[in-house]
Amino acid sequence: MRAMVMRAPRGRVEVEERPRPTPVEGQLLLRVRACAVCRTDLHILDGDLTEPALPLVLGHEIVGEVVEVGANARGWEVGTRVGVPWLGWTCGECDPCGRGDENLCDTARFTGYQLDGGFAEFTVADARYCFALPPELGDIEAAPLLCAGLIGYRALRMAGDAPRVGLYGFGAAAHILTQIARAEDRRVFAFTRAGDQDRQHFARELGAEWAGDSDSDPPVPLDAALIFAPVGDLVPRALQHVRKGGVVICAGIHMSDIPTFPYELLWGERSVRSVANLTRRDAVEFLAVAARTRLRIHTTSYPLERANDALADLRAGRIRGAAVLVSGTPTEPFEPGAFPRSGRAP
Repeated sequence: MRAMVMRAPRGRVEVEERPRPTPVEGQLLLRVRACAVCRTDLHILDGDLTEPALPLVLGHEIVGEVVEVGANARGWEVGTRVGVPWLGWTCGECDPCGRGDENLCDTARFTGYQLDGGFAEFTVADARYCFALPPELGDIEAAPLLCAGLIGYRALRMAGDAPRVGLYGFGAAAHILTQIARAEDRRVFAFTRAGDQDRQHFARELGAEWAGDSDSDPPVPLDAALIFAPVGDLVPRALQHVRKGGVVICAGIHMSDIPTFPYELLWGERSVRSVANLTRRDAVEFLAVAARTRLRIHTTSYPLERANDALADLRAGRIRGAAVLVSGTPTEPFEPGAFPRSGRAP
């Protein structure tokens, strides 16, 4: 099989022929149909996340078809279409797992980081962390939901019933979350890089009532601010814009250091929280929400062997929505037109 392999930090992924993996007990062998490209993939490739299992196949937003079921992987059949997210394995025995906080497992392993991921034609995955995908979602449209959507959903749930939500960094996660928030009758305020008129227009198209530069003042105080950009400087800026009792939620796996800031910004029972990974409950709930919400998932698709182009375009901010690698012929949504894509990369 073909796989795009990372051999060292601060480099590129290289095409490589590998034997097709064999599922061990509790695993599924999947034929990869699509795999979205996440900013976390860049953080791994750039060495910001320092514990990759090299050589490594990146990719943790996988849509695949079950082609072989390992021993004791109960409840799965060949031909089932599944999604595989970032959280790929947990021990089930540590204190966090015992509390039901499997996303905080002390020895968790992550897809496309300690476990080979979806930048390949085939992959194996722990059956416990595979999720059946509803037919309303086409392969390309479903792929970004498995991290950008899931992490965004968990972040929004941390915000409680906040009616006025600010989104910092308008990439794959925010473009999905804007639509979920609007479906819940929340007001959305989008913050982008300075001068990025295209993304600000995009945010308004998707339902944001205001969009501006990240150092701009929103027209009203926010109840919650969700930060998707990996920029620690945004935390004190967001604190300035949330009301007393409001919350700032850092939704990235990696973020640059948060600078010191005056206590006055935190005072008034404001709080700062982080999102760490996801739980299986998050996935089940969110995929049901996504299936019944007429999301407009904007994607740019690339053939598998152009993974470096997709990563470069993501790094340069040239992606509107999400980049997705495609292996083979992806399926369309069950309801044609419900999930339009942007097109293929030139």
